[in-house]
Amino acid sequence: MTLASSLRFDVDDRPAEADIEVLPQGLEDFNESQWPGHQPWRPLGVFARDRGTIVAGLAGETYCGWLFIRYLWVSDDLRGRGIGRELMDKGEGRALERDCHSAWVDTFSFQAPGFYERLGYQVFGELDYPPSHKRLFLRKRLLSPDKGA
Repeated sequence: MTLASSLRFDVDDRPAEADIEVLPQGLEDFNESQWPGHQPWRPLGVFARDRGTIVAGLAGETYCGWLFIRYLWVSDDLRGRGIGRELMDKGEGRALERDCHSAWVDTFSFQAPGFYERLGYQVFGELDYPPSHKRLFLRKRLLSPDKGA
């Protein structure tokens, strides 16, 4: 295969959002061509607000029976009060409504692995990254095998 002479490669430290959005759409189009009828990624957000200001939240996506938790954050002054657990419960509940059977998340060793493990998540992979720490990948079964998932 030869590349078109008009093809050029740009390395951009501040890519435009519109340029970034081309990539998941192209991937989704390819996935649809290989797996007709599959469900696309669906965004999911759960937010705790105090007088209209977000003080905690969960952002993720559901896809093919899985919930991916991209971000979970609770403001420092509210940690340890069960807010993170409540966000997770609500996010997992919505994932179940979307017919998800499992969830996964990644976290650094200095962030919240113990929190996720207390919620039933189990480590299934890890990277020695960043230096002197680890990046952990955890998953949880949301439905028991006897529930049909």
